[in-house]
Amino acid sequence: MLADFADVVERGSREETLLAGLDWSRLPRHVAVIMDGNGRWAARRGQPRVAGHRAGVEAVRSTVDTGARLGLGALTLYAFSTENWKRPRLEVDALMRMLKRYLRLELEEIHRQNIRFQPIGRIEGLRESVRRELERAVGRTAGNTGMVLNVALNYGGRAEIVDAVRAAARTLAAEGRASAEMTEEDISRHLYTAGLPELDLLVRTSGELRISNFLLWQAAYSEIYVTETLWPDFRRADLLEAVADFQRRDRRFGGLKLVANAK
Repeated sequence: MLADFADVVERGSREETLLAGLDWSRLPRHVAVIMDGNGRWAARRGQPRVAGHRAGVEAVRSTVDTGARLGLGALTLYAFSTENWKRPRLEVDALMRMLKRYLRLELEEIHRQNIRFQPIGRIEGLRESVRRELERAVGRTAGNTGMVLNVALNYGGRAEIVDAVRAAARTLAAEGRASAEMTEEDISRHLYTAGLPELDLLVRTSGELRISNFLLWQAAYSEIYVTETLWPDFRRADLLEAVADFQRRDRRFGGLKLVANAK
C-alpha cells in the first residue's frame, strides 16, 4: 500500500502520483526485467562497459526495494545469460566480482525485507566462489515468506525448456508413464520458476524490441513493457510507470472479451 513507501517517497513527487493512481487489487504478481543498456550508458560518458555495470547496481537496489514494497509475489532479474560467456574475459570477471559484492553487501537488507533469494539458470556452470555466495544467500533467506527474488545467471530460455523437458521425462519414467504422455503441466512443474506465480509483466530497458532468450515459456501471455531508459538510470518511478501501464492493458490470454449486445 501507499503507506509502505512513506519513508522513501517525497510528497508531490512523480513516485507519489504514480503510487496514488495504482489499483492495489490489480498489481502484477510476477514481474521480470531484462536489464539492458549498461554498455551504452557507459559509452555515452566515455567510460568502459564495466562502469555501466557498476552503475546498474543502484538500479537493482531500487527495483528490488520497490518490488518488495509493492508486495510482488516474484521479481526475476536477467543478470547473466548463457551467451554472455562470449564477452571479453575482463568484463565477465568484473561481472562475477560485482555479483559477489552485491550479495555480501545487500544480503542482510534482502533478509530484513523478508525476501527469499533464488538463483535460476545452469548454476552448476558458474565459478565455485560465485556458487558459494549464492548458496549463502539462499540459505540465509530460505525461511522468508515475502517476495521471491529470482536472479537469472548462466540462464537461457531455450536451455531452461530443454532442462525442464529432460527432468519431466525422468519423472514420467519413474512413474511408469511414457514420454509421449508428457503434457504442458509436466514441463511447467520442472521449470526453474516452478511454484511461482505466472509471469504477468516483462519489462525491458534501453528500448530494444526483443526478449533475448529470456523466460520464453513463461512469457507466453505476459504483458511486455519497453522503456527507452537505460538500465543504470532505471529507478522506482520507472518501475511504477511500468506497473501503471500494465494496469491499463486489456489482458485476453488468447481469447476475446465478450461485449454486451455484440452482433
